[in-house]
Order: sequence, then structure tokens, then C-alpha cells
Amino acid sequence: MKIETSLRDLGEVSITSLRDAILAQDEMAWNEFDHRQRAYDVHHDTQSIVALFCDNAWPDVTVSRMPGWTRIAAVATPLMDEIITRHYPPGGTILRAMAARLKAGGRIAPHIDALPSFRAAHRIHAPLVTHPGVRFTIDGRPCPMVIGRAYEINNQLPHSVLNTGSEDRISFIFDYLPPAA
Repeated sequence: MKIETSLRDLGEVSITSLRDAILAQDEMAWNEFDHRQRAYDVHHDTQSIVALFCDNAWPDVTVSRMPGWTRIAAVATPLMDEIITRHYPPGGTILRAMAARLKAGGRIAPHIDALPSFRAAHRIHAPLVTHPGVRFTIDGRPCPMVIGRAYEINNQLPHSVLNTGSEDRISFIFDYLPPAA
């Protein structure tokens, strides 16, 4: 969604339970739903544990529970509810929810999230694992993200991630569509 700034700090959030649950997943969980990697070349160096995902039948999208739902929903839902309650109108829909891992040495090339659902929904990131070798940029400017805080990104500006470190970067990402006005 186009917001007034490139990155909006949503404040402190408790990520310990979610991070622990995601880090406890076996390698198979990261590869069981690879739609993003197959459909979007910019996600070639990523893997995801997807809990919720919507189709592209805008505006009448169908949100489906994906394989990751049973393993992370119990710890992801309270985090999403906390962020929505503090910052957004109630009664909307979570269109997508996932843990996204950018491999060590990997990159997500500059891109704009072009689907209509991305223009209408708030894209929220909560870093779970990061380090100084990760460079997240929006509109060409560095936007560091700190573990224990949540952020909304302006995904209508070019954004990219570069991981020059030897450790993977993992973020929890969800898209919240507010109720119709």
C-alpha cells in the first residue's frame, strides 16, 4: 500500500514465541509451498513458510490456509492481532501471512508489488533473524529493521534486500486489508 513514508515504525512487538516456532521448523517446511519463488523471479533466493495466501481474483480474493498454518498460527495470530489492534481499523482481512527467509548471500532485486491486493493492503514486516550484513532499501534508501519491532513498508516504491552475511535473514510478513470504507 502506498503510505505517507517509505517505512513506518509500528513499535515494539513480542516475537520470541513466533521466532522460536519458526526456527524449530525442519528444512522441508521451507520448501513445501514455493509459489512465490516460481511466480516471481525476484524471490529466487528466498524460501517461505506460508500460513495464509490469497489468490489473484481481485477484488473477490479467496484466502486459503496453507501448510504452515497448522505449525505457526497459534503464535503468529497473536502478533498479527496485536499489530492490527494498535494501528489499523478492525474487521479487515489478513490476505497473506508467512515467514520469509532470504538465504545468506542472496538478494531480492528492486521491485514494486504490482498486484491490486498489494496496492490495497498494508504490508507489515516483523524481523525475526537479521544482522548487519542485511540491507533493506526502499526507493534506494537504506531502511534498517530491528528485531523486536514491526514495520509497515510502502511496497508501491521500489524495494530490495541484499544479504551479504553468512547467516540467513528471516522476517514474518503479513498483508492486512482494512474493511471497506
